[in-house]
Amino acid sequence: MENIKERIDYLRQKLEQYNYEYYVLDNPSVSDQEYDRLMQELVALEHDYKEYDDISSISKRVGGAVSKEFEKIKHKRLMLSLGNAFNEDDLYDFNRKVCESIAKDKVEYVCELKIDGLAMAVQYQNGVIDYGATRGDGEVGEIVTNNVLTIQDIPLKVDEMKEFEVRGEVFMSKAVLEKINNERKLTGEPLLANCRNAAAGSIRQLDSKIAAKRHLENFMYYFVNASEFGIKKHSDALLALKKMGFNVNPHYRICHDIEEVIDYIKEYTQLRDDLPYDIDGIVIKVNDMETYNTIGYTQKTPKWAIAYKFPPKEVLTRVKDIIFTVGRTGRITPNALLEPVRVQGSVIQRATLHNEDFVKDLDLRINDYVYIRKAGDVIPEVVKVELSRRDETTIPFEMSKTCPICGSTLIRKDGESAHYCVNPNCDKRNIEKIIHFASRNAMNIEGLGDKICEEFYNIGVLSDIVSIYYLEDKKEDLKRLEGYGEKSITNLIGSIENSKQNSLEKLLFGLGIKEVGTKSAKILSQRFLNLEKLMEASYDDLVAIKDVGEVMAKSIISYFKSEENRNMILQLKFLGVNFDYKGERIDYNSFFSGKTIVITGSFKDFSRDQLTLILESKNAKVTNSVSKKTDLLICGEDSGSKLTKAQTLGVKIMYEEELLSKINDEN
Repeated sequence: MENIKERIDYLRQKLEQYNYEYYVLDNPSVSDQEYDRLMQELVALEHDYKEYDDISSISKRVGGAVSKEFEKIKHKRLMLSLGNAFNEDDLYDFNRKVCESIAKDKVEYVCELKIDGLAMAVQYQNGVIDYGATRGDGEVGEIVTNNVLTIQDIPLKVDEMKEFEVRGEVFMSKAVLEKINNERKLTGEPLLANCRNAAAGSIRQLDSKIAAKRHLENFMYYFVNASEFGIKKHSDALLALKKMGFNVNPHYRICHDIEEVIDYIKEYTQLRDDLPYDIDGIVIKVNDMETYNTIGYTQKTPKWAIAYKFPPKEVLTRVKDIIFTVGRTGRITPNALLEPVRVQGSVIQRATLHNEDFVKDLDLRINDYVYIRKAGDVIPEVVKVELSRRDETTIPFEMSKTCPICGSTLIRKDGESAHYCVNPNCDKRNIEKIIHFASRNAMNIEGLGDKICEEFYNIGVLSDIVSIYYLEDKKEDLKRLEGYGEKSITNLIGSIENSKQNSLEKLLFGLGIKEVGTKSAKILSQRFLNLEKLMEASYDDLVAIKDVGEVMAKSIISYFKSEENRNMILQLKFLGVNFDYKGERIDYNSFFSGKTIVITGSFKDFSRDQLTLILESKNAKVTNSVSKKTDLLICGEDSGSKLTKAQTLGVKIMYEEELLSKINDEN
């Protein structure tokens, strides 16, 4: 038996070596046939001797596990998205803000190719993969470990035993997509639209054997807790990842100022089509990670990094008609119906025309030929009219004077370019409100997507937001609908019931108050803690909050003045919908509130990260560098040069004992 164990260990070790040579070094030392023979032997031995099963075995690369559904997981650290830059002015503006925040004339950056794939977080513990998870909404992702194990260039084992997290992009190469589509064409299956969609769909396969057959690849771009390993620069973190066996894109470059960044972007704008995988831009990160807290974060994005998006590719097609749609606020949007055309892997048949002024400025007519592109490589939009192709069949544009759904007369508000349907009973407005309320970033009611909301509304089982919580009483009506069985209805009712427990910011965003997005909904929830308190807030209360301007404040006041809205909120409370903020509380009355604080040295009762979180929960801004703007330096043992500088500048200094006393007094 011992010989069997030794043989299994030997096969695993050799196959790991060959795998790394092939997928990461691109320099195999054995033939494919030899590799396959050894893999078959390992799989057979593991099948016969199940006592030696190991999640980190390279045999897991071939897949085989089948999940009923994906479990959710809260990320230990938020997976933030990046802000976007679309031109050189945006890049210069980004650089100016970074330089100002750390009081430097120029900053060193790292530029990396922005792979067009799916963001993935992989956690390691005791030298093996603990789990792999999708980004999800940035706070909560889905565990897809079985499928991550099938990705050949993500190591199953590493030498580092300390817990750490890495993040990267899972993608499908152009060659693999072409091969798969050729095979699907022969079997009559629908083709995969593009590399990104194919990668995202593959990583979410419940059967990991299917994921394994898709030959996904990965580039790691972020060593999340690198600072705990003594790493201070992002470029050094990338080298550390490579040394541990991760696949790091080789085309990254250290740029010593923003001019070198722009040169890099120009270079890869020309080279992007020659790469074996799709990229949709360039990611620019400040190299010095010790400045990240000083530079700061918004609710969704770090201020020390930005994604430059390539100018979208433009394609010519014809406008067959212009139709009008109604949004949840009553806003009327003209849309171009197009002759189908493929743009960056997707077939486009429709594009938004925004408003009347946009169409008139373009001088766009029905039957015109137009250039379209994907704004941000995602949303189809019309760029310009090809006037040389215009003929006598074109029909000049006329803005609708009535709502296309209810027939009410439209109005155009002062200072706005949009027209609105102001009929509160307009069916389309009501449908859009329900869709928004149930959407992922709002109440996240699974099973209540756009089409289902519209179908339920049209048959009378939904009429408004409140009616969602009475769907349980409509079970028999739902069972009569095609495609709705006991299980799907039970799951839907369960999701609706679960939504009642959401934290306030989800509900607040779901109400659809004009100007209140996901970020502002969270800020307001943290400030007022309860919906009823927010409802009674004055204009002055609102504008005093950072990030809440005059326009948003007026919109909030107006929304809560409405008797109809107040009655709806009263009904939601009666139905048991949570009105309280459940997230981390911000103590605005704390001694530390509003102060800029620097932490230095080591502490007996806290790690530096723990202390930072405590202070941020007390509305403090924690930075890395002592300056004239620093209000307080918190000192542990071995404080060093920061203490000396603080004393020179006359900055107030607090030691651990006094800090503990303050925190305990406030708790």
